[in-house]
Amino acid sequence: MTAPGIPNDYVRSTSCFGDRLKTIEDQAFAAVAMGFRAIELGLSESPVPLTGFEDTRRETGVKLAAVVAGCLRPRVERMPCTMLSSPRDEEREQAKLSIRRHIQLAQRLGAPVVVLRGSSVADAKLHSESEDLTQRIAREGVNDELREAVRGFVGRVQKKGQRQLDHLCRSLHALRQEFPETQLALAPGAHLDDLLSFEGMGWVLDDLAKQGLGYWHDVGKVHLGERIGLASQGNWLDTYAPRMVGIHLQDAAEQESEMPPGLGEVDFKLVAGYLSSGATRVVEINPRHGRAEVLASVQFLHSHGI
Repeated sequence: MTAPGIPNDYVRSTSCFGDRLKTIEDQAFAAVAMGFRAIELGLSESPVPLTGFEDTRRETGVKLAAVVAGCLRPRVERMPCTMLSSPRDEEREQAKLSIRRHIQLAQRLGAPVVVLRGSSVADAKLHSESEDLTQRIAREGVNDELREAVRGFVGRVQKKGQRQLDHLCRSLHALRQEFPETQLALAPGAHLDDLLSFEGMGWVLDDLAKQGLGYWHDVGKVHLGERIGLASQGNWLDTYAPRMVGIHLQDAAEQESEMPPGLGEVDFKLVAGYLSSGATRVVEINPRHGRAEVLASVQFLHSHGI
């Protein structure tokens, strides 16, 4: 199952390559050589040109399983596509233009899903408080006082962000109406001031239930949230697994995510119990981890029934 070249059913995110491979052809050939039959266009510090992928697909048989919104630009802390919830009309329109480009790319290259990550509350004071809390956690580690502070802060973000969640729902509704043939899937936010917390995710998914909006689980980010007092992995999965179309598979420990599965604290047996056979399984680990770690991750995930 882990030997190079033996096909597996997982998807490798191009974010795993970092800047080691400079073309989509090289990335696709490398993924296929390791046994992956599909790739995801993930976030990267230096996105590669996508010209030549169609020829590579014909030559190797590799498929494009998903496109992460933001993959067309260098990775930054907060991608332009996160502005779908902005209180400013012009910023929402710019964000929708960005998502349209990603959807059109997905359609051209045969990817059925576009993954949307994050949408921060538009409040400078809350943003500053979010950064202060994050720095405190990094300095002091996690304790009960900080967990309580985090929970209270996230509650205030949700209250402040109600109007923005309405904007997000309207933006997503418009995109679903325009591109009904492409699945859109929301992933949990990575920041404390993100609107897509456990509660926020539910509000958006419920509001757009008739539009077929999907959920994309992120094992590592949810685990880090659980460590600092937010909803647990089990709560996320128990609530949103019925609407899950895909999952980013990575491990996490302390304050680090994007670790190879099996090297951190995530309970992958728990995760396995919630995955449907149709959920897209994407291996997404930091590019500092090499070929051996990726192959070991595949073996670990397979052994846990994922």
